[in-house]
Amino acid sequence: MRRDLVIIDRDTFYRRLPSARQLPQTASPGPGDYIQMYQSLSDVGAQEIISIHMTSKGSGAFQAAMAAREMFAEILPKIKIEVIDTLNVSMCHGWMVIEATRAALANQPFNDIIGRVKQMIPVSHMLQTADTLKYLYMGGRIGKAKHLVGSLLNIKPIVGMDNGVIIALGTARSRRQAYQMMVEIVGKVVDGSKIKVAYVHAAALVEAQKIKELFDSRLDVVESIFAELSPALGVHTGPGTAGMCYFPTF
Repeated sequence: MRRDLVIIDRDTFYRRLPSARQLPQTASPGPGDYIQMYQSLSDVGAQEIISIHMTSKGSGAFQAAMAAREMFAEILPKIKIEVIDTLNVSMCHGWMVIEATRAALANQPFNDIIGRVKQMIPVSHMLQTADTLKYLYMGGRIGKAKHLVGSLLNIKPIVGMDNGVIIALGTARSRRQAYQMMVEIVGKVVDGSKIKVAYVHAAALVEAQKIKELFDSRLDVVESIFAELSPALGVHTGPGTAGMCYFPTF
């Protein structure tokens, strides 16, 4: 077993993945891992903990955290723990963690921070493209985009996530066209609103930078960051994947 970003790094993983005879398997942390984390937080004085997790429809992390909360309540019943299913992945999930952290550092009330995260869930969206969907398909994460697997090699599929499940959003003849379609899709959704964007990629920073150039020229982006997918997520997308996770500011 190799712990994500602890025993294996991104560069080595993405270099080896295309030649792998079998897709590496991933596993969620167990309840014991979460209990250990909750305990370490309480040891340094935390009385309220917000545990934010990727979609329960693609991972067992949320269920494990829920079980951990129940067990931890028997140990330290006075510690408040809120476990949240973001119904999303990647930096859509990441943005919620960032915004919650900022609110916590600003000493906002526990329930207000929870409300902030839950407010973001339905308006945070992911779009991404790659040269192939074989990794999503092989990993069983293809969701409702299964029909795109048999597309011609020169077709670039665009996928997103809806209610925690991967969905197809369209196809393009080139990466450039796919990126332009992404801008158009986001433009229609946000309708002039200011947005925060995380440009995500799997060993494809140059492609993510191309997406940023298009977004900056056509949309009102008030904050942006770059993020490379960790092996635990990149194993399901494959190297070369590029896209973004965004949400409108409010």
